[in-house]
Amino acid sequence: MQLRNRKRALGSVLRTGALLVLGNLWWISQVAVAQTGKPSAESAAQGYPGMPPVLDAKNLYSAAGTDQLSAAVKGALPRVYVPELRSNDVVVIDPQTRKVVSRFAVGINPQHIVPAWDLQTLWVTNNAERRNDGSLTPIDPMTGRPGKPITVDDPYNMYFLPDGSEAIVVAEAHERLDFRDPHTMALRSSLAVPGCKGINHADFAMNGRYAIFTCEFTAALAKIDLVDRKVLGLLKLKGGGMPQDIRISPDGKIFFVADMMADGVFLIDGESFAQIGFIATGTGTHGLYPSRDGTQLYVANRGSNKIHGGRHGKGSVAVIDFASLKVVKTWPIPGGGSPDMGNVSADGKQLWLSGRFDDEVYVFDTASGAVDRIAVGKEPHGLTVWPQPGRYSLGHTGNMR
Repeated sequence: MQLRNRKRALGSVLRTGALLVLGNLWWISQVAVAQTGKPSAESAAQGYPGMPPVLDAKNLYSAAGTDQLSAAVKGALPRVYVPELRSNDVVVIDPQTRKVVSRFAVGINPQHIVPAWDLQTLWVTNNAERRNDGSLTPIDPMTGRPGKPITVDDPYNMYFLPDGSEAIVVAEAHERLDFRDPHTMALRSSLAVPGCKGINHADFAMNGRYAIFTCEFTAALAKIDLVDRKVLGLLKLKGGGMPQDIRISPDGKIFFVADMMADGVFLIDGESFAQIGFIATGTGTHGLYPSRDGTQLYVANRGSNKIHGGRHGKGSVAVIDFASLKVVKTWPIPGGGSPDMGNVSADGKQLWLSGRFDDEVYVFDTASGAVDRIAVGKEPHGLTVWPQPGRYSLGHTGNMR
């Protein structure tokens, strides 16, 4: 895809101790549609049809605060579910004892554990890398046991439309989003996202009308109009290399994009779809998780710039203050490690992350930064902690609102 240069003058420079001043060359490529990435004022004011209302415009995470558990998760076993990419199974941990209590086989190459929009099912995304036998394995959170797998093409990750009407399977190898029945996973429609190689992680605007996906292998982002089902544009990250996770700020104004080659987080204005800043966080920046009170962002730094890194890397967690856009704390892993994906406990006191290259799971105390280790199987990836607070799940390992 041909990308054209666009000069943008930076009106202001975000000042942080770890801020990189970015240049004024920006790349925006329009894909198949003659539209800008900025929605109209009318559409911005309207929510996605059928989406639960935003309760607090200053904090879109307000319904996912400490111990705000929905009636939908009543009776769910308190468990941590860990997909093991090279073991082709899921290990289950009791968060109270921090002991492995069960393990069960799933499909080929399980990547993430994804809570369903209605919070009734946890889906294991088995994308079967370089094969054609991908699948989704349902887990009943009331029993912690798996159900019958469903054949699905290349499900690297999965999200849900804001009204819960369809699942969005991220077919990474095909540069494609597949819209499916959220229960049967029957295919309804597909959207090609040309030029977004390695499409994998996403987050949604406060009003739910668009989502921004990361393109890992083209150092870019793709903005998707969810109402009209079309690609609004691609944004090439200046100074970027391999964008990973993406999360929106509590006020809905800034998208934070983890980049494992840039060793930090890019700041994106979602409405104008423009790159506005960068915060250095550590080596191999990867996963992003808001604190339960919505004031901080936990940033997992995997400790390596390699896709397949070694053991005992320079792994750490950086804590960004949403208000000041500064790193206020850094928690290194003693002896090294590789924190990747996970989530925060319902009470907000623990941050659980997979140790991708060290075959372990980390439990960080969010007050002190102290870390505990739990040995697991081969290459743990996108674990989830369950149950989690929130009215509904937008997908991934628990993007709750």
